[in-house]
Amino acid sequence: MATATATFGGGCFWCIEAPFKELEGVESAVSGYAGGDTPDPSYKEVCSGTTGHAEVVQVEYDPDVINYGDLLEVFFTVHDPTQLNRQGPDVGTQYRSAIFTHDDDQQDAAEAFIAELDASDAYDDEIVTEVEPLDTFYRAEEHHQDYYEKNPSQAYCSMHIPPKLDKVREKFADRLREQPVH
Repeated sequence: MATATATFGGGCFWCIEAPFKELEGVESAVSGYAGGDTPDPSYKEVCSGTTGHAEVVQVEYDPDVINYGDLLEVFFTVHDPTQLNRQGPDVGTQYRSAIFTHDDDQQDAAEAFIAELDASDAYDDEIVTEVEPLDTFYRAEEHHQDYYEKNPSQAYCSMHIPPKLDKVREKFADRLREQPVH
């Protein structure tokens, strides 16, 4: 099986990782950092807002089972692409809405998807999602991987992640795996 990779930033990476892991065809969803200029940053450095990095999730998927367009649709369902440098209570450039593309096809698909959303007035406000080629992805520290799975009752997680999971489970019921990937 040949897999492909996609990288998305839409606020706290814990909130993006958990929904993607529920999808059939997603082989892994890894939290990390991208888009900045500090080599191999720590979570604390990224949270300071001084590295230029966004919290992101890198999704490895089987394109024969789920395609890039499906991933874009899920991404735009689980976050608000009209919030500039924030998602809900999380504020700063590290929480920006961003798609880091791995090739020209992804770049074109992401730009076309956003143009379609704009043309259909899918949102009341302008979409501010950045689309740019991925330079380097840095894997986040191990305790950030599978964070929701390991900490479902942590206050932030229990407040912010279940509504995103509910949206994915409702809207994409036909694309869910039997057991989320670990």
